[in-house]
Amino acid sequence: MPWNPRGGGGGGPWGGGGGNGPWGRPGGGPGGGGIPGGPDIEEFIRKGQEKLRRAFPGHGGVGGGQGLMALAVLAFAAWAFTGIYKVSPDEQGVVMRFGKWVDTTEPGLHYRLPYPIDTVLLPKVTKVNQLQLGYRSTGDSRGERGSTSRNVPEESRMLTGDENIVEADAAVFWRIKDAGKFLFNVRDPEATVKVAAESSLREVIGRNPIQAALSDKREQIAIQAQEELQKLLDTYGAGIHVQQVQLQKVDPPGAVIDAFNDVQRARADQERARNEAEAYRNDIIPRARGEVERITQEAQAYREQVVDLAQGDAKRFTSLYGAYKLAEDVTARRLYIETMEDVLKNATKIIIDPSAKGGQGVVPYLPLPEIRKNAGGAK
Repeated sequence: MPWNPRGGGGGGPWGGGGGNGPWGRPGGGPGGGGIPGGPDIEEFIRKGQEKLRRAFPGHGGVGGGQGLMALAVLAFAAWAFTGIYKVSPDEQGVVMRFGKWVDTTEPGLHYRLPYPIDTVLLPKVTKVNQLQLGYRSTGDSRGERGSTSRNVPEESRMLTGDENIVEADAAVFWRIKDAGKFLFNVRDPEATVKVAAESSLREVIGRNPIQAALSDKREQIAIQAQEELQKLLDTYGAGIHVQQVQLQKVDPPGAVIDAFNDVQRARADQERARNEAEAYRNDIIPRARGEVERITQEAQAYREQVVDLAQGDAKRFTSLYGAYKLAEDVTARRLYIETMEDVLKNATKIIIDPSAKGGQGVVPYLPLPEIRKNAGGAK
């Protein structure tokens, strides 16, 4: 039969009386000094016994074997139910079995063996982390240098490919790509990213001259540094994705910046003079080459002309000689007439007809072409 925790006389199963609790103190617990109006532990236990008796009638209360078995089944089911866990969209679930990484789960509902067999870590994999290299700033999350930035020369001073020293500040943005590798493959992921980023940036700047780092190739240097950093982290198996590397500032050291500016101005003057000389050379050399080509072509044309004339004269003389050999008198007469025609072509001409009888034999000659020529000149 159930004992009455508030009954008098018998004092409950522990004996005693006066309405004392099982520890011999009025309404108190093991620590003594019960709280007036507080929860009645004995009443709570009694109600629990009544519910179990109604659930398993005829088996002698909670002490029965089947009741204990039911309690064990319920306890086991509740313990097994604790293995259900949820992974948020911005997380990855890292399941560990007795402290050893066994699986990585994606967002959603999953099940793992209940504690203490399996435990789950839920790192944020969409959060973009920022690393400041060469400076420490209170600027915004985009990595821009703020008004309270502090230079860290041991990180920023680097040697360029032409053996100059520059101070290069950079901001590296990265996030977790594989939570399991991130948590277990490297001891300190953030320190690893910092050291790897510094090494990659030094390597890339060391392959370029100082002018490239100061002006025209800064974006290319940042892209190359990002690629080198990603390769290095993949080699480590760090489970990290590098989203961007931004070069914030690339300047000579402050102690030598004035001398450096003088050198840069001198180099700019040297480059300007070289460009002017190149422009003059590009102008004068083509014109000289063109003049040489013109003179060469004129000489070749004159040579061909003289040779052709000489060959023509030789062929004409040869043909005349052949005709002379065939008809000496006729050829000689023709040559005489042609010679006289050439000699007397500008002299005044008088024609005498020896066949005229009873006359002077002089025929008037009216040179119409010469009269027209003279008339045209008079105008």
